[in-house]
Amino acid sequence: MSKKQKTPEQMQYEKVEQKHETKRPVVKNCIKAFFIGGLFCIVGQAISYFYIYFFNFTEQTAGNPTVATMVFIAMLLTGFGVYDRIGQFSGAGSAVPVTGFGNAVISAAIEHRTEGYVLGVGGNIFKLAGAVIVFGVFSAFVVALIKSILIKMGVI
Repeated sequence: MSKKQKTPEQMQYEKVEQKHETKRPVVKNCIKAFFIGGLFCIVGQAISYFYIYFFNFTEQTAGNPTVATMVFIAMLLTGFGVYDRIGQFSGAGSAVPVTGFGNAVISAAIEHRTEGYVLGVGGNIFKLAGAVIVFGVFSAFVVALIKSILIKMGVI
């Protein structure tokens, strides 16, 4: 299939558009996202060590309370409006970690709170994060099923 040929006016418009287009600082944005995402990881590791040191968790068992704490902190920061400013500064650096999940859940709840607790908050809290939860539960079921079959077969 051949592409449609552009008229001279369209080509001239593209030149003007490229001349006035705002250049995005891609490398700068990547560096900010890398360091803010890394900072979130450092905080998560510190929380994990806190649970290991003060509550006698092992490295394997400290993961669940660490994730819950990070999500809770992200929800608090979102409620106070701080997480949005972090997200504006760092871009994907704040959206990729598990804290982005907490932000997505609570943002929907805050946005729809004026509609009431049941229809507003309850109906919309998992609008974005619901798909993540369903996919996670379904994936865990499939992996557990495969592992169970392999154990019964004597492969594992």
